[in-house]
Amino acid sequence: MAALGWLHPRRRFATARSVLAGEASAEAARKTSQELSQELPPEPSPEPSQESAEAKKPEAPDFPVVGDDKAAAFFDLDNTVLQGAALFYFGRGLYKRKFFQRQELARFIWQQTWFRLAGEDPGHLADARESALSIVKGHRVAELISIGEAVYDDYLAERIWSGTRALAQAHLDAGQKVWLVTAAPVEMATIIARRLGLTGALGTVAESVHGVYTGKLVGEPLHGPAKAEAVRALAAAEGLDLARCAAYSDSHNDIPMLSLVGHPYAINPDAKLRKYARARDWRLRDYRTGRKAAKVGIPAAAGVGALAGGAAAAVALHRRRH
Repeated sequence: MAALGWLHPRRRFATARSVLAGEASAEAARKTSQELSQELPPEPSPEPSQESAEAKKPEAPDFPVVGDDKAAAFFDLDNTVLQGAALFYFGRGLYKRKFFQRQELARFIWQQTWFRLAGEDPGHLADARESALSIVKGHRVAELISIGEAVYDDYLAERIWSGTRALAQAHLDAGQKVWLVTAAPVEMATIIARRLGLTGALGTVAESVHGVYTGKLVGEPLHGPAKAEAVRALAAAEGLDLARCAAYSDSHNDIPMLSLVGHPYAINPDAKLRKYARARDWRLRDYRTGRKAAKVGIPAAAGVGALAGGAAAAVALHRRRH
Protein backbone atom coordinates (compact mmCIF):
# COMPACT_ATOMS: atom_id res chain seq x y z
CA MET A 1 0.00 0.00 0.00
CA ALA A 2 3.06 2.26 0.07
CA ALA A 3 2.35 3.29 -3.50
CA LEU A 4 -0.90 4.84 -2.31
CA GLY A 5 0.80 7.02 0.26
CA TRP A 6 -0.11 10.12 -1.70
CA LEU A 7 -3.76 9.55 -0.76
CA HIS A 8 -2.88 10.39 2.84
CA PRO A 9 -0.10 12.99 2.65
CA ARG A 10 1.94 13.39 5.77
CA ARG A 11 2.12 16.82 7.37
CA ARG A 12 5.61 18.22 6.96
CA PHE A 13 7.12 21.02 8.92
CA ALA A 14 10.28 22.98 8.38
CA THR A 15 13.41 21.22 9.60
CA ALA A 16 16.95 22.52 9.99
CA ARG A 17 17.68 21.16 6.50
CA SER A 18 14.62 22.99 5.13
CA VAL A 19 15.88 26.24 6.63
CA LEU A 20 19.39 25.63 5.27
CA ALA A 21 18.01 24.89 1.80
CA GLY A 22 15.83 27.99 1.91
CA GLU A 23 18.62 30.30 3.03
CA ALA A 24 21.05 28.90 0.44
CA SER A 25 18.45 29.36 -2.27
CA ALA A 26 17.73 32.95 -1.23
CA GLU A 27 21.42 33.80 -1.24
CA ALA A 28 21.89 32.27 -4.70
CA ALA A 29 18.80 34.08 -6.00
CA ARG A 30 20.00 37.49 -4.82
CA LYS A 31 23.42 36.94 -6.39
CA THR A 32 21.91 36.22 -9.80
CA SER A 33 19.07 38.75 -9.80
CA GLN A 34 21.33 41.73 -10.48
CA GLU A 35 22.86 39.80 -13.35
CA LEU A 36 19.41 39.09 -14.78
CA SER A 37 18.42 42.76 -14.56
CA GLN A 38 21.18 43.56 -17.03
CA GLU A 39 20.09 40.98 -19.59
CA LEU A 40 18.14 41.57 -22.78
CA PRO A 41 14.37 42.23 -22.63
CA PRO A 42 12.12 39.16 -22.20
CA GLU A 43 11.04 37.19 -25.24
CA PRO A 44 7.58 38.01 -26.58
CA SER A 45 4.79 35.93 -25.11
CA PRO A 46 3.52 33.10 -27.36
CA GLU A 47 0.05 33.40 -28.77
CA PRO A 48 -2.55 32.02 -26.34
CA SER A 49 -3.78 28.51 -27.13
CA GLN A 50 -7.35 28.05 -28.28
CA GLU A 51 -7.64 25.32 -25.67
CA SER A 52 -8.23 27.78 -22.86
CA ALA A 53 -10.60 30.69 -22.86
CA GLU A 54 -9.09 31.95 -19.62
CA ALA A 55 -5.62 31.90 -21.14
CA LYS A 56 -6.90 34.15 -23.95
CA LYS A 57 -8.16 36.76 -21.52
CA PRO A 58 -6.30 36.28 -18.25
CA GLU A 59 -7.57 38.32 -15.37
CA ALA A 60 -4.90 40.63 -14.03
CA PRO A 61 -4.77 40.59 -10.25
CA ASP A 62 -6.43 43.60 -8.70
CA PHE A 63 -3.94 44.09 -5.91
CA PRO A 64 -0.50 45.01 -7.33
CA VAL A 65 0.08 48.57 -6.19
CA VAL A 66 2.24 50.59 -8.54
CA GLY A 67 5.47 51.61 -6.87
CA ASP A 68 5.04 49.38 -3.81
CA ASP A 69 8.65 48.29 -3.28
CA LYS A 70 7.70 46.30 -0.20
CA ALA A 71 5.69 43.83 -2.31
CA ALA A 72 6.84 41.03 -4.62
CA ALA A 73 5.36 37.95 -6.29
CA PHE A 74 6.50 34.32 -5.98
CA PHE A 75 5.56 31.77 -8.65
CA ASP A 76 5.88 28.00 -8.44
CA LEU A 77 7.16 26.56 -11.74
CA ASP A 78 5.76 23.13 -12.66
CA ASN A 79 2.14 23.30 -13.81
CA THR A 80 1.87 26.87 -12.53
CA VAL A 81 4.11 28.68 -15.02
CA LEU A 82 5.12 25.64 -17.07
CA GLN A 83 2.87 22.95 -18.52
CA GLY A 84 4.27 19.75 -17.03
CA ALA A 85 7.48 19.11 -15.09
CA ALA A 86 10.71 20.87 -16.03
CA LEU A 87 12.71 17.87 -14.86
CA PHE A 88 11.11 15.63 -17.45
CA TYR A 89 12.12 17.95 -20.28
CA PHE A 90 15.58 18.35 -18.85
CA GLY A 91 15.90 14.58 -18.77
CA ARG A 92 15.01 14.48 -22.45
CA GLY A 93 17.71 17.06 -23.14
CA LEU A 94 20.31 15.01 -21.29
CA TYR A 95 19.26 11.83 -23.08
CA LYS A 96 19.55 13.59 -26.44
CA ARG A 97 23.15 14.38 -25.51
CA LYS A 98 23.82 10.78 -24.43
CA PHE A 99 24.15 11.46 -20.70
CA PHE A 100 22.30 8.22 -19.98
CA GLN A 101 20.70 5.17 -21.58
CA ARG A 102 17.21 4.44 -22.90
CA GLN A 103 16.10 2.62 -19.75
CA GLU A 104 16.90 5.69 -17.67
CA LEU A 105 14.86 7.86 -20.04
CA ALA A 106 11.98 5.43 -19.50
CA ARG A 107 12.36 6.02 -15.77
CA PHE A 108 12.05 9.79 -16.28
CA ILE A 109 8.90 9.23 -18.35
CA TRP A 110 7.42 7.00 -15.65
CA GLN A 111 8.17 9.59 -12.98
CA GLN A 112 6.51 12.33 -15.03
CA THR A 113 3.43 10.13 -15.49
CA TRP A 114 3.30 9.44 -11.76
CA PHE A 115 3.50 13.13 -10.91
CA ARG A 116 0.59 13.82 -13.23
CA LEU A 117 -1.57 11.11 -11.67
CA ALA A 118 -0.55 11.17 -8.04
CA GLY A 119 1.02 14.53 -7.37
CA GLU A 120 4.25 15.17 -5.51
CA ASP A 121 5.03 12.22 -3.27
CA PRO A 122 8.19 12.45 -1.11
CA GLY A 123 9.32 8.93 -2.01
CA HIS A 124 9.09 9.54 -5.74
CA LEU A 125 10.71 12.93 -5.37
CA ALA A 126 13.66 11.19 -3.72
CA ASP A 127 13.88 8.71 -6.60
CA ALA A 128 13.88 11.54 -9.13
CA ARG A 129 16.60 13.41 -7.24
CA GLU A 130 18.67 10.25 -7.03
CA SER A 131 18.42 9.67 -10.76
CA ALA A 132 19.39 13.20 -11.71
CA LEU A 133 22.27 13.76 -9.34
CA SER A 134 23.85 10.45 -10.22
CA ILE A 135 23.77 11.55 -13.85
CA VAL A 136 25.29 15.02 -13.41
CA LYS A 137 27.84 14.21 -10.72
CA GLY A 138 31.29 15.08 -12.05
CA HIS A 139 29.97 17.33 -14.82
CA ARG A 140 30.77 21.02 -14.96
CA VAL A 141 28.15 23.57 -13.92
CA ALA A 142 28.75 25.53 -17.13
CA GLU A 143 28.01 22.43 -19.21
CA LEU A 144 24.65 21.86 -17.56
CA ILE A 145 23.73 25.54 -17.88
CA SER A 146 24.44 25.36 -21.60
CA ILE A 147 22.19 22.31 -21.90
CA GLY A 148 19.52 24.10 -19.86
CA GLU A 149 19.50 26.95 -22.40
CA ALA A 150 18.97 24.45 -25.22
CA VAL A 151 16.24 22.63 -23.28
CA TYR A 152 14.37 25.89 -22.87
CA ASP A 153 14.50 26.54 -26.61
CA ASP A 154 13.64 22.95 -27.57
CA TYR A 155 10.88 22.15 -25.09
CA LEU A 156 9.91 24.85 -22.59
CA ALA A 157 9.35 28.03 -24.59
CA GLU A 158 6.10 26.70 -26.07
CA ARG A 159 4.87 25.28 -22.76
CA ILE A 160 4.56 28.46 -20.71
CA TRP A 161 1.01 29.15 -19.50
CA SER A 162 0.21 32.49 -21.10
CA GLY A 163 -2.37 33.25 -18.39
CA THR A 164 0.17 32.83 -15.61
CA ARG A 165 2.73 34.81 -17.52
CA ALA A 166 0.22 37.67 -17.79
CA LEU A 167 -0.19 37.60 -14.00
CA ALA A 168 3.58 37.82 -13.55
CA GLN A 169 3.73 40.68 -16.03
CA ALA A 170 1.09 42.59 -14.05
CA HIS A 171 3.42 42.56 -11.05
CA LEU A 172 6.38 43.63 -13.17
CA ASP A 173 4.34 46.44 -14.68
CA ALA A 174 3.52 47.62 -11.16
CA GLY A 175 7.24 47.83 -10.44
CA GLN A 176 7.36 44.72 -8.27
CA LYS A 177 9.96 41.97 -8.33
CA VAL A 178 8.84 38.52 -9.50
CA TRP A 179 10.60 35.32 -8.47
CA LEU A 180 10.25 31.70 -9.53
CA VAL A 181 10.26 29.28 -6.59
CA THR A 182 10.95 25.68 -7.54
CA ALA A 183 12.54 22.41 -6.48
CA ALA A 184 14.40 22.45 -9.78
CA PRO A 185 18.07 23.32 -9.73
CA VAL A 186 18.65 27.01 -9.32
CA GLU A 187 20.64 27.20 -12.53
CA MET A 188 17.78 25.91 -14.66
CA ALA A 189 15.27 28.02 -12.79
CA THR A 190 17.40 31.10 -13.38
CA ILE A 191 17.48 30.39 -17.11
CA ILE A 192 13.68 30.26 -17.21
CA ALA A 193 13.36 33.42 -15.12
CA ARG A 194 15.74 35.28 -17.39
CA ARG A 195 13.96 34.14 -20.55
CA LEU A 196 10.64 35.32 -19.13
CA GLY A 197 12.02 38.65 -17.98
CA LEU A 198 11.48 37.89 -14.28
CA THR A 199 13.63 39.13 -11.43
CA GLY A 200 15.24 35.81 -10.56
CA ALA A 201 14.65 32.34 -9.15
CA LEU A 202 14.73 30.44 -5.89
CA GLY A 203 15.67 26.82 -6.52
CA THR A 204 17.45 23.78 -5.16
CA VAL A 205 21.14 24.43 -4.61
CA ALA A 206 23.52 21.64 -5.54
CA GLU A 207 27.04 21.59 -4.22
CA SER A 208 29.87 22.22 -6.66
CA VAL A 209 33.62 22.43 -6.16
CA HIS A 210 35.66 24.41 -8.66
CA GLY A 211 32.66 24.45 -10.98
CA VAL A 212 32.05 20.69 -10.86
CA TYR A 213 29.02 19.01 -9.27
CA THR A 214 29.76 16.79 -6.30
CA GLY A 215 26.40 14.99 -6.29
CA LYS A 216 25.40 16.55 -2.96
CA LEU A 217 22.79 19.15 -2.05
CA VAL A 218 23.00 22.15 0.23
CA GLY A 219 20.32 21.26 2.75
CA GLU A 220 17.51 19.51 0.89
CA PRO A 221 15.46 20.01 -2.29
CA LEU A 222 13.47 23.23 -2.31
CA HIS A 223 10.12 21.52 -1.84
CA GLY A 224 7.22 22.03 0.55
CA PRO A 225 8.36 23.77 3.77
CA ALA A 226 11.77 24.53 2.24
CA LYS A 227 10.09 26.77 -0.34
CA ALA A 228 8.43 28.74 2.42
CA GLU A 229 11.79 29.12 4.18
CA ALA A 230 13.40 30.38 0.98
CA VAL A 231 10.65 32.97 0.48
CA ARG A 232 10.92 34.02 4.13
CA ALA A 233 14.72 34.40 3.88
CA LEU A 234 14.55 36.34 0.62
CA ALA A 235 11.82 38.63 1.95
CA ALA A 236 13.94 39.43 5.01
CA ALA A 237 17.00 40.15 2.88
CA GLU A 238 15.03 42.30 0.43
CA GLY A 239 13.05 44.17 3.09
CA LEU A 240 9.69 42.90 1.80
CA ASP A 241 6.40 42.90 3.67
CA LEU A 242 4.99 39.40 3.12
CA ALA A 243 1.48 40.63 3.90
CA ARG A 244 1.70 42.74 0.72
CA CYS A 245 3.26 39.95 -1.38
CA ALA A 246 1.60 37.37 -3.63
CA ALA A 247 2.32 33.69 -4.24
CA TYR A 248 1.05 31.33 -6.94
CA SER A 249 1.06 27.53 -7.07
CA ASP A 250 -0.83 24.49 -8.33
CA SER A 251 0.11 22.09 -5.53
CA HIS A 252 -1.07 21.49 -1.99
CA ASN A 253 2.59 20.87 -1.14
CA ASP A 254 3.08 24.63 -1.49
CA ILE A 255 0.47 25.57 1.10
CA PRO A 256 3.28 26.63 3.51
CA MET A 257 4.52 29.13 0.91
CA LEU A 258 1.04 30.31 -0.06
CA SER A 259 0.12 30.81 3.60
CA LEU A 260 3.07 33.15 4.14
CA VAL A 261 1.75 35.92 1.89
CA GLY A 262 -1.21 38.24 1.96
CA HIS A 263 -2.30 37.38 -1.59
CA PRO A 264 -2.22 33.61 -2.24
CA TYR A 265 -3.35 32.25 -5.62
CA ALA A 266 -4.18 28.67 -6.58
CA ILE A 267 -3.25 28.22 -10.25
CA ASN A 268 -4.38 25.05 -12.07
CA PRO A 269 -4.84 23.61 -8.57
CA ASP A 270 -4.78 19.96 -7.60
CA ALA A 271 -7.83 18.68 -5.75
CA LYS A 272 -6.43 19.20 -2.26
CA LEU A 273 -5.26 22.73 -2.95
CA ARG A 274 -8.56 23.64 -4.62
CA LYS A 275 -10.47 22.49 -1.55
CA TYR A 276 -8.09 24.26 0.82
CA ALA A 277 -8.16 27.48 -1.21
CA ARG A 278 -11.94 27.57 -1.46
CA ALA A 279 -12.29 27.10 2.28
CA ARG A 280 -10.11 30.17 2.82
CA ASP A 281 -11.48 32.25 -0.03
CA TRP A 282 -8.15 32.33 -1.87
CA ARG A 283 -8.18 33.39 -5.50
CA LEU A 284 -8.21 30.57 -8.06
CA ARG A 285 -7.22 30.53 -11.73
CA ASP A 286 -7.35 27.51 -14.04
CA TYR A 287 -5.81 27.85 -17.49
CA ARG A 288 -6.45 24.24 -18.50
CA THR A 289 -9.47 23.15 -20.44
CA GLY A 290 -12.00 21.05 -18.55
CA ARG A 291 -10.93 17.99 -20.47
CA LYS A 292 -7.24 18.55 -19.78
CA ALA A 293 -7.88 19.21 -16.10
CA ALA A 294 -9.85 15.97 -15.87
CA LYS A 295 -7.01 14.04 -17.48
CA VAL A 296 -4.53 15.43 -15.02
CA GLY A 297 -6.79 14.09 -12.38
CA ILE A 298 -6.34 13.81 -8.71
CA PRO A 299 -3.91 16.51 -8.28
CA ALA A 300 -3.16 18.35 -11.49
CA ALA A 301 0.26 17.84 -12.93
CA ALA A 302 2.70 19.37 -10.62
CA GLY A 303 6.26 18.36 -10.72
CA VAL A 304 9.37 17.87 -9.03
CA GLY A 305 10.81 20.70 -10.91
CA ALA A 306 14.24 19.72 -10.06
CA LEU A 307 15.58 21.71 -12.89
CA ALA A 308 15.86 25.30 -12.43
CA GLY A 309 16.88 25.89 -9.08
CA GLY A 310 20.11 25.33 -7.60
CA ALA A 311 23.05 23.96 -9.08
CA ALA A 312 22.95 23.20 -12.63
CA ALA A 313 20.23 21.11 -13.73
CA ALA A 314 19.84 18.13 -11.59
CA VAL A 315 19.96 19.52 -8.17
CA ALA A 316 16.53 18.76 -7.00
CA LEU A 317 17.09 15.20 -7.92
CA HIS A 318 19.76 14.39 -5.32
CA ARG A 319 19.55 10.99 -3.65
CA ARG A 320 18.01 11.46 -0.23
CA ARG A 321 17.73 7.87 0.95
CA HIS A 322 20.42 8.25 3.62
